[in-house]
Amino acid sequence: MSVHGDSQRSLSEQAYEQIRQKIVTLALAPSAVVDEARLQKELGFGRTPIREALKRLELERLINIIPRRGIFVTPINLTDLQRLYEMRLNLECLATELAAKRGTAVHWQEMAYVLNQVNAPGKISPEQLIAIDDQCHRIIYQAADNHFLEQSLMALYPLSLRMWNVALAKLGDKKENVVEYEHIVEHQQIMVALQNGAVEESINLMRRHIEAYQQYIENVILGKSAQLHAA
Repeated sequence: MSVHGDSQRSLSEQAYEQIRQKIVTLALAPSAVVDEARLQKELGFGRTPIREALKRLELERLINIIPRRGIFVTPINLTDLQRLYEMRLNLECLATELAAKRGTAVHWQEMAYVLNQVNAPGKISPEQLIAIDDQCHRIIYQAADNHFLEQSLMALYPLSLRMWNVALAKLGDKKENVVEYEHIVEHQQIMVALQNGAVEESINLMRRHIEAYQQYIENVILGKSAQLHAA
C-alpha cells in the first residue's frame, strides 16, 4: 500500500469529519446547498478528498447528491425522526445486551470517569451534556465487541445529534433551561446494571432512555415542551 494512498485517505477522513461537523451543528443547515468549491477553500482540501467525503456522507444520509441539480444537506422532518429511532432503538438495545455480556471492568471504569465529571445538578451546559452522552454511548458500543454493530450505530448517532441541535435552535434563548440532571442519573443507572451483568435491566433502562429522547425531541419541534434529553 503506497504512502500516497495512506495520505489521501487521511485527507479524505479529515474532510469527512469536518463537513459532517458542519452538518451536525447546523453550520450547513437542513436543505442547504453544499458548494464543493467553497468547501475546498474553507477547509483547505483538494477536490478528491472533498468528493470522497461527500460520497461517504451521502451513504450516511446526511446529504443528497442529485445529478445535474447539485448537492443538498438532507432535510429533517418528524417522519425521519420516527424512522431513525425505530432503527436506533433496536440497535442500541442490542448493543446494551451484548455490552452487559461482554463488557469488562475497564469499560465501566471509563464510563464512571465520564459521568463523574458532573458533580451537581444545574451545572451542565447543553454542549457538555451531549459530550457526556456521546462518550457513554461510544463506550457501550465498544463494550458490545461487534464492529458491524458499532459501525452502524456510529453512523446513526450524528443523525440523532443533528435532531438535538435542531431542537436547541428552535428553543433559542430557552436552551440553557432544558438540561436535566436526571439524564446523567439515567446513564449512571445503565452503567450500574451493565457492571452487574444485569442484561434485562440494562436493556429496559436503555429502551426508556431512547424512547424518552425521541418524545422530548418531537415535543420541542412541535412546540409542546421546553424540556429536552440527549441520547
